Amino acid sequence: MNGRRKPGDFPSGDELFEAVEELKRRAREFTARGRSGGKLLWLLPLILVVLWLASGFYVVGPGERGVVLRFGKAIDQTEPGLRYRLPWPIDSHQIVDIAQVRRAEVGFRTTTGVELGRGANAGTRTVPQEALMLTGDENIVEIHLFVQYRVQDPVKFLFAAYEPETILHTTAEVALRSAVGRNTIDYTMTEGRVEVQEQTKSALQTLLDTYQTGLLVTEARLLVVDPPNEVRDAFHDVVRALEDRDRLVKEAEGYREDVVPKARGEAAQMVQQAEAYKAQRVIRAQGDAQRFLQVLAEYHKARAVTRDRLYLESMERIMPQMEKYVLDAGQRDGIVPLLPLKELVAAPPAGDTAPRAHDERRDNR
Repeated sequence: MNGRRKPGDFPSGDELFEAVEELKRRAREFTARGRSGGKLLWLLPLILVVLWLASGFYVVGPGERGVVLRFGKAIDQTEPGLRYRLPWPIDSHQIVDIAQVRRAEVGFRTTTGVELGRGANAGTRTVPQEALMLTGDENIVEIHLFVQYRVQDPVKFLFAAYEPETILHTTAEVALRSAVGRNTIDYTMTEGRVEVQEQTKSALQTLLDTYQTGLLVTEARLLVVDPPNEVRDAFHDVVRALEDRDRLVKEAEGYREDVVPKARGEAAQMVQQAEAYKAQRVIRAQGDAQRFLQVLAEYHKARAVTRDRLYLESMERIMPQMEKYVLDAGQRDGIVPLLPLKELVAAPPAGDTAPRAHDERRDNR
């Protein structure tokens, strides 16, 4: 016999005895090891409890907000710093960056050099299904909208809506189409551009609040407002014409603002001069009337004296301005001898020049 037991045979008495002895030996070894390490076994549960409680500490960074969940339900929001909540599975937390300004693009996508290929520069790629819109006067326009936003309510952002940033992108397109559809293409491309932006931003924020996304729109800006490529040149000509018209209108208004005040100033000056002249004439007339009354009173007192005085005063005013001639009353032959006294007084006699010069030489000696 080779000593091996065939399957189905019962063990012999020696084999059973050997198995029992092996079990006893292993039991004694296990008991010996338990006596030496028994002092450390009671510390193991305490260490596990301490580690479990310590797992409740977490850090909220600057510009972040922590949301504490208890059995999956939000119960609190925590500010930046070292915070504590009950360990898992009782409490858990999620951290949301509320200071980060995020961006969304409608009608285009910003591409990087990696996406375009090696050596290519970053640029934009138009998304026609988002960019092409219908205006209020039934024209097609291509618009690129750039939206900046941030998280305002972390709880709503995490749990109130499913994928809130996707909702923002969709609602931004809806708000933009609604604003463009209420205006004409010329108005949207020119002076109404800022108003369309404001209408889009207001409608977008209203939709985000309705869907409880917890997002706040900080800016909505139209980057491109152009007609389709087929008619873009014609529309640009129209826009340039409108800009020229506005420029001429502004120049005309500036000229008006320059001329009208000057005309008003000149008119006011003329009115003031007329008022001054009127006051001067009135005062002079009143003075003349008062002087006449005074002369009249003196005339009643002494008529002859007053009449002679007035005559003499009048002659004093008139005679210095007249050319005077002396006439000989004895001439009867019809020839009036003229003696030009004025010329005689003004010019010296012709014969006086040489003696006067001789006298000057004699005085110099």
